[in-house]
Amino acid sequence: MVARVRRILFRLKPVMDSFFGSPDKTPEARPQTRRVAASRAPKVRIIPLGGLGEIGMNMIVVEYGNDLFVIDCGQMFPDDELLGVDMVIPDLSYVVDNRHRFRAILLTHGHEDHIGGLPYLLSQVRVPIYGSQLTLEIVREKLKEWDLDTPTEFKPVCAGVVVSIAGIEVEFIHVTHSIPEARAIAIRLPFGNIIFTGDYKIDPTPIDGHPFDYQAFARYGEEGVLALFADSTNVEREGNSGSEREVIEPIDRLIRDAPRSILFSCFASSLHRVQVLLNLAEKHGRTVFVTGLNMVRNIRIAAEVGAIKVPDNLLGDIREMRHVPPEKRIILTTGSQAEPLSALSRMALDSHKDVKIVSGDTVILSSRIIPGNEKKIYRMINHFFRRGAEVFYDGIRDVHVSGHAHRGEMRTMIALTRPKYLIPVHGEFRHLVEHKHLGVEMNIDPEKIFIMQNGEVLEMDADGAARGDKIEVSRILVDGHEIGEVDDVVLRDRKHLSEDGMVIVMLVIEESSGELVTGPDIVSRGFLYMDENEAFFDACKRVTLAAFEDSDKESKEEWGVVKATVRRALKKYIKQETGRFPVILPVVLEI
Repeated sequence: MVARVRRILFRLKPVMDSFFGSPDKTPEARPQTRRVAASRAPKVRIIPLGGLGEIGMNMIVVEYGNDLFVIDCGQMFPDDELLGVDMVIPDLSYVVDNRHRFRAILLTHGHEDHIGGLPYLLSQVRVPIYGSQLTLEIVREKLKEWDLDTPTEFKPVCAGVVVSIAGIEVEFIHVTHSIPEARAIAIRLPFGNIIFTGDYKIDPTPIDGHPFDYQAFARYGEEGVLALFADSTNVEREGNSGSEREVIEPIDRLIRDAPRSILFSCFASSLHRVQVLLNLAEKHGRTVFVTGLNMVRNIRIAAEVGAIKVPDNLLGDIREMRHVPPEKRIILTTGSQAEPLSALSRMALDSHKDVKIVSGDTVILSSRIIPGNEKKIYRMINHFFRRGAEVFYDGIRDVHVSGHAHRGEMRTMIALTRPKYLIPVHGEFRHLVEHKHLGVEMNIDPEKIFIMQNGEVLEMDADGAARGDKIEVSRILVDGHEIGEVDDVVLRDRKHLSEDGMVIVMLVIEESSGELVTGPDIVSRGFLYMDENEAFFDACKRVTLAAFEDSDKESKEEWGVVKATVRRALKKYIKQETGRFPVILPVVLEI
């Protein structure tokens, strides 16, 4: 009988080994077959071009073998030093120079700091774009302004779907954020999985009913996550970010108690917040009037793809708003950061053509006050108060929750994925360092947490991860539709003009004789007020005239020489008299 049992077990041994592993191998030795295959795979190179050491401008290059693709291509708004610059985008030259290997663009969601640079990239090189339906429709609308929507190939991908890009399996994982259809991206490689969280929070009760996909992240954690590239934006905030539903009750109460018109402002991309407002407007029997180009566009797109639901007969034409009683109105707009030309700023200054704020109106700013914007936002709020409005904003009432994970949610992400390597992204340098400390707290080896900078290369294969050679990258300044045209000299001149003003000197010269016909005439802008400093500017004219007359006849025939002579003499005099250095612009006309 014993011999018979032994024979049965011997025959079952291969089957049992296939399920449970051979008992004569340690658990560490069992994956050796995979390791051998993985060791023959090429390295993956991860190169962030933007989003590290800064908030915004997110873009990461992924290279594997002879192919590369990018994750996001965002923009960043300029700081006060970049005078006249419309936006800042990543340095695209590395991707453009490798266009023969460039296969695709993968998008995590539809915020400008992740999609704003796409027109500038796609105007130079064309590849398919993968993303959620809402994200791609927002991008399509943006590309229409550049006539790039038709030639661009859009590849909508549902959450949980795995696509093959250049032979690599890529899965889009649903995450909750302030905009619907946000995605994390998982890349499956022979030697391990790599996850890019994108912007995320863990909202237990999302407005749209689509919960954060715990199971997908846990599944990858069970399989093994080689590297986690994780959002660091709110790492300085303890606890959890809070559900979007937490703002419903405070906003509901404000709408209920408002005696007259309500002016509600949020980011145009905060479509969950927009849905909250639309639902509450219907509850209280108020008509919603939408103003602001981006807000109108995003609501239309989101409604068309089913990302939000607009109740019937709720929206009104703002040009017909006067026919609706004030106590039945809600004006939905953008401009919560007090952008100078935004609809909200114009309303605060009483210069909006359709909306006039009067005593008794209610203003709700349902967004975060972004650091650096405090002064101009509070100035705008003061204007609303002067007009008799009641103003409610984050810090005064609970009318906003963040779309980014706090430390508690970051701990959950690390616990779910259990990464071998952690790479903090999406944040200023202090955020990246704090995220590293959080990773160490979660028992990740500090030697396996990489604080990277834009342009640094991280190489990974079956043997682990290590820094590679750094590529040279810079920021690209955008002025209008032109990129890279605003160099340091231009910015220096703009700063000079903003601080010291300009003096224009005009001379009219007889072409044949080289003699002065009229002038010199002087115009001052941003330097000294001419009507109050007539004696000084008369002296400037005399200095200019003397410098011109002291020049020899041949010099007077050369415009460049005349301009240089006048500029030098006038600069010396103005410095001597005022101690200031305005931009001096001589203009010479020949007749």
